[in-house]
Amino acid sequence: MIDMLPSDHRTRRFVQLFVGLALYGLSSALMIRAQLGLDPWDVFHQGLVEHTGLSFGVITIIVGAVVMLGWIPLRQWPGIGTLCNVVLVGVSVDVSLALLPAPSGLPARIAFLAGGIVLCGFATGCYVGAGLGPGPRDGLMTGLVARTGGSIRLVRTGIEIAVLAVGFLLGGSVGVGTLAYALAIGPLVHFFLPLMKITAPEPAPEHVAS
Repeated sequence: MIDMLPSDHRTRRFVQLFVGLALYGLSSALMIRAQLGLDPWDVFHQGLVEHTGLSFGVITIIVGAVVMLGWIPLRQWPGIGTLCNVVLVGVSVDVSLALLPAPSGLPARIAFLAGGIVLCGFATGCYVGAGLGPGPRDGLMTGLVARTGGSIRLVRTGIEIAVLAVGFLLGGSVGVGTLAYALAIGPLVHFFLPLMKITAPEPAPEHVAS
């Protein structure tokens, strides 16, 4: 599919992938700095940080790699975007946390939270729309859907409830931001993904000599 695209479309795919992954890491860092609650997977990541002493980004990379190994029995195969996702999101989180100051006052924390959620929706639209492979957590969901026959909604909800519960028990941050993310991320991705999806151009019609 990628080889069938013009070179400018291929370049855009990779640029959009890298931008999306970098912004996804930044969105996580914004929510972490807001200290108002994280999305379910980041609650899990933060819980592991509390017990290992590793950085948030390193934990994100390790979890992504372990989840991707879980694709094997599900007969899922990663794309180059999947491999980039495992590494670049974690790197971006740590770099962003090093550069972002902690917001002072509730209004600034709310702004960080809202900005992080919206940015996450846009970043997801970017890297998914690039069409170079799903993220490891998305691939786990689609693999389980294919193997169990369950609905995407049911499988996704089950996964996120499970990681949220484990993350909470490990000491991850659950709060109003967790609820805000759960309510907003679906509509945001629904809005951004069609705008960012890269599709192959329609072939030019053949001219028939009269």
